[in-house]
Amino acid sequence: MSHQLNMQGVRKTYATGAVEVEALRGIDLQVEEGNYVAIMGPSGSGKSTLMHIIGCLDTPSAGTYELDGIDVSSMTEKSLAEVRNRKIGFVFQQFNLLPSLSALRNVELPLIYAGVNAAERKERARVALDRVGLADRVQHRPGELSGGQQQRVSVARALVTDPTLLLADEPTGALDSRSTKDILALFDELNDSGRTIVMITHEHDVAAHARRIVHIYDGLLTDSAPVAVAVR
Repeated sequence: MSHQLNMQGVRKTYATGAVEVEALRGIDLQVEEGNYVAIMGPSGSGKSTLMHIIGCLDTPSAGTYELDGIDVSSMTEKSLAEVRNRKIGFVFQQFNLLPSLSALRNVELPLIYAGVNAAERKERARVALDRVGLADRVQHRPGELSGGQQQRVSVARALVTDPTLLLADEPTGALDSRSTKDILALFDELNDSGRTIVMITHEHDVAAHARRIVHIYDGLLTDSAPVAVAVR
């Protein structure tokens, strides 16, 4: 099986005044196509920096990062944006939905940026909302939806461009236990149908849904192991 995501010796250094902080200190990480990986680590461990690089929101100071065989390590901001829009779907803790727009319009947004015509946008957004079980909520605004439903809208928005990688940053952090269960079941289903998922979480019961758990500590991966029994 091919590596969808391949990092070799990735480092990230930030300069704060005269002080340099090394957030990542040589990360080697390979994720195969169709895998489901949870990245765990304490606050300040480098999780967010790693997520930004995986998501092409930032580039490494050193080392290489290939996504679908494309070296994105030293791309320009414009090229990175194109890769993000085509290949990566993002799901965030706080949903990041526009409150004045319907669920359908929120899901259409990435397609507007991609220049897709109105009729195709609507159709693809409806299919994506149906995929996450919200076919009957397409005209509802975020304020008229529960937290779990809002997160489903954000998952539909992440899926509407048919990305090769779904990147989830603490996707259940703002949800109650019932909604958490629903969202994790949806991720299980998406992964079972072949979608690659990389998820950042600090919760062990959430990470247990992944097929593999990677731990990061002080900017280094400390271990990485298959999950013996996934919670499916």
